[in-house]
Amino acid sequence: MEKPRVLFVAQYITPFVKECQISTIGRRLPQGIQERGKEIRTFMPRFGNINERRNQLHEVIRLSGMNLIINDTDHPLIIKVASIQQARMQVYFIDNEDFFHRKYTISDKNGQFFEDNDDRTIFFSRGVLETVKKLGWQPNLVHCHGWMSALVPIYIKKAYKDNPLFSDVKVVFSLYDDHFNESFRQNFDKKLKLPGIGPKDLKYFKEPNYVNLTKAAIDFSDAVVVAGEHVLPELIDFAIEKKKPILYHTEEGYIDAYNQFYDSLLGLKK
Repeated sequence: MEKPRVLFVAQYITPFVKECQISTIGRRLPQGIQERGKEIRTFMPRFGNINERRNQLHEVIRLSGMNLIINDTDHPLIIKVASIQQARMQVYFIDNEDFFHRKYTISDKNGQFFEDNDDRTIFFSRGVLETVKKLGWQPNLVHCHGWMSALVPIYIKKAYKDNPLFSDVKVVFSLYDDHFNESFRQNFDKKLKLPGIGPKDLKYFKEPNYVNLTKAAIDFSDAVVVAGEHVLPELIDFAIEKKKPILYHTEEGYIDAYNQFYDSLLGLKK
């Protein structure tokens, strides 16, 4: 294999949003994996609280201009990019005026979960994959961080499985302490459906809550990382039941541990 390629799909990345475990790993891990000889691409949502001027975001015209249809409505896909100079890495941002130009990330100023978080999740996941297609960049492994990336595994394994860019890719999903109690709207399963996704694949989304969304991500992934200290035991048990390779995150030396985990999934010699 030539230099392995790893695609990171992260809900949050420091310094663009407030620091948390997802954003810290989303920032440090890609840099560390790149420094260990792999080629990377990194994506996150362009939340409205990201200061474009301070972070020097700019639109990538050649990648923008697509429309994604969700529930019979066209949503323009805008791609922006920024560099983290000290890490020598770029971050691509999935943007849309309706979904991501509000001042808060997943809840409003009163802590109310955004009603359209279901559509935002669909748009972000599909937007990443469509942009990777447009880049013509074939990843060997995709690592998803945060529940807003939870549809990437089913899309890769079902809807995009015949695309040469994704046909042989390994998918890893990280579990964090990012549980929410609200449910998505009841037509979620119909809205996320694409050719290649059958009725059996949609069983998790009949009751579209955090647990079922995450179980789907686990089931359609090749491996799981338990990254949070307070991940729901039900989800860890589910990953074990599904016989997924599991890496348990520890702060000390975690980049090397992840890198070795990737290599084992890709069948690379130590």
